[in-house]
Amino acid sequence: MALNLKSLLFVSLFTALVAAPIAEATVTIRLLQLQGSVFCTPDGNILVNGTATPVFPNAVVQLRCGAGNVVVSAITNGAGVFSNIGLFPLNLSLSTLLSTCNLVVNTPLSNCNSMLPSVGRLQSPIQFNGTILLGPLNTLNITIVSPVRFQLVA
Repeated sequence: MALNLKSLLFVSLFTALVAAPIAEATVTIRLLQLQGSVFCTPDGNILVNGTATPVFPNAVVQLRCGAGNVVVSAITNGAGVFSNIGLFPLNLSLSTLLSTCNLVVNTPLSNCNSMLPSVGRLQSPIQFNGTILLGPLNTLNITIVSPVRFQLVA
């Protein structure tokens, strides 16, 4: 009986020693969620004078970083809202992402209103809206960003 108890103790101790490094080696998956709205106005923003602001449906919105590398893309729905999730760039920290990336609407404004310009594109710096941690060991980290304010650029 004593031998069985020693064997059980050895197996339990061995299992605990093997499992400890595995638990610490958990990989965190970092995702990036874009969310926001685009309006059919000369600057893509909601009007401030209280009048109803038309939305910009089917507009392609891209998160571009550095020299124009597209990190995540989304398309606005019928209400002008976009939301999409992509992988967080491995080579960027959050502060670098916020300082070097912009949201760009590549679809010409004239697509939603023929009276608006057909050249140029809407562009906005991004802002951090929060982080969602999911999973048993917070193994899924979703960083949420949105536009600050769009401007028409050449």
